[in-house]
Amino acid sequence: MDWAPDMRQLRAFVAVAEEGSFTLAARKLFVTQSAVSHSLRALEEQLSCRLLDRTGKWVTVTSEGEVLLKSCRRVMNELDQVMRELDGLKRWGQKTIRIGAPHSLCYYLIPSVLREFRECFPMCETSIDAADTAELLEKLDAGELDLVLGLKSKLTTDASYSKLFDDHLVFVVSPLHPWASGGMDALENVSQQQFIIYAKASETHRMIEEWMEKMVGKMKKPSILGDMQAIKEIAKLGTGVGIVASWVAAKEVEQGRLVVVDTPGERLEREWGVYIKSQREPSLIEQTLIGICKIAFENFPQ
Repeated sequence: MDWAPDMRQLRAFVAVAEEGSFTLAARKLFVTQSAVSHSLRALEEQLSCRLLDRTGKWVTVTSEGEVLLKSCRRVMNELDQVMRELDGLKRWGQKTIRIGAPHSLCYYLIPSVLREFRECFPMCETSIDAADTAELLEKLDAGELDLVLGLKSKLTTDASYSKLFDDHLVFVVSPLHPWASGGMDALENVSQQQFIIYAKASETHRMIEEWMEKMVGKMKKPSILGDMQAIKEIAKLGTGVGIVASWVAAKEVEQGRLVVVDTPGERLEREWGVYIKSQREPSLIEQTLIGICKIAFENFPQ
């Protein structure tokens, strides 16, 4: 079948599929409803298949339509990226770069990275989306982000991944905790400790849970928090044992407010990297940002 895709038809199809309505799609595209209907009818005739099921004012995507929709979104995202690149070249570095990163990186890494990045590209606008890696990868696949800094994920994604940095998780305790003096083996009474760990649905949480099942077995139900700062603050009170990356607690350790205790047995090692859309080379601006991140990671306390 010889088919020369018409971008207006494809944009109309994506809009109707996402809005579930010809009327709402027309408003989104700033065209008439009849124009949208004509585009979809012509597209279905060219492809010799039904892409949408129409029920009253609302429509749903058929199985054939789902196949086309996935490809259309990928094409649209690539075209949008090209337009941003061309616009950036025309304005000598003026563009927007959309970055996704977990909250811990937004607190400890991103500010210093952005300071240096803006010296290189003062006219480039940056937007930051803070969330767990899994959520950010969904946004990257949907074309809502240009790159994601996050943990290496076991989840399925269309993005390409490049390693940036390794770290490991440790126990952090109050200086008054029995483990702080080094006189008690961390395996002793470990099942009786109240651990404070990072939020569910995160790579870090899954890693800690797997480690606990393997090393500890039956133990107290851990306290689960969505903020590394909160984990440290509770650990300072001596009411629990926090599990964080060593660089997260570096300042408090230096000030003597927390003590790091290595986890017993197998180390809880993590790998950090950068994700970009697959089959796409990073732009000069993105390459620069990634390079600055590499340097910043290298200077993290271990």
